Amino acid sequence: MERGPVSGLPQTSHQNKVSLSDTIRLLLLSAIWGASFLFMRIASPELGPFPTTFARISIAALALFPLLLLRPEHRSTLRNCKGPLLILGLFGSALPFSLLCWATLHLEAGFTSLLNATTPICAALIGFWWLRIPLTRFQSLGLAVGLGGIAILTGDQLDFRRDGAGWPILAVLGATSCYGFAGHYTRTRLSRLSPLAVSAGSLLAASLILLPLVLLFPPPALPGRGALASTLALGLLCTAVAFILFFGLLKRNEATAATTVTFIIPAFGILWGALFLQEEVTVRMILGMAVALLGTAFVTKLLPRQG
Repeated sequence: MERGPVSGLPQTSHQNKVSLSDTIRLLLLSAIWGASFLFMRIASPELGPFPTTFARISIAALALFPLLLLRPEHRSTLRNCKGPLLILGLFGSALPFSLLCWATLHLEAGFTSLLNATTPICAALIGFWWLRIPLTRFQSLGLAVGLGGIAILTGDQLDFRRDGAGWPILAVLGATSCYGFAGHYTRTRLSRLSPLAVSAGSLLAASLILLPLVLLFPPPALPGRGALASTLALGLLCTAVAFILFFGLLKRNEATAATTVTFIIPAFGILWGALFLQEEVTVRMILGMAVALLGTAFVTKLLPRQG
């Protein structure tokens, strides 16, 4: 989802109490990441998916690197982790951001944010198949419930004809799968790096990956002010500032923040889409969201089994 690059399948700690100031930061972060779907919906039609993603990632990398350079001890570590950072840049930013930008050409911002909230479910499946991370019966039930929520959301829209929503929906689910893989990969290969180093290094690697694609698929026309402002907001606000907020919350609250953000982002995604793009909010969307997030709560152990 729209989230920090080191979040995968968070295990919630129920012993941490989030302070009032961190609660405000949590809501602010969720509002920012929820707005990213609005900004992609505005920018992508004019710039194209690859230029929008490249601008977002490169702007964020330029904003974060000065902070990284203030701590010279990270430089040698980054040089020794070029390969893993390149892989993380591909699966944590370049590929999922591009898929989401393309999907928002065809899907409403609120609907996209709902599908994006299934990242923990994808992370659980990838962890089980790839790393043999066991799932409890309660988590397996959560997977089934979460997939049922996805089915409610997408059941009448899986049309794979030229103008259908089937492929864009699969693109969003592909993005969430990338996020799930990136979370596990970060913990297995880059856990010794600081979150700031992982963010800045992977964003720089993602910028280099996308540069040839931007040259091959440039913007079709000179974008307007709205598209340019949205792209700048994606880079500075939804990526650079959001990562700083996210990692601060993680440092003080462990995985609690990562889990809670998952549940709040869709609400803001729907809100911003309805307010600024006049998107319709249907009963089916609300029901699908409720079922999918219930399953996610089981998977992430936010609702632990009693007894």
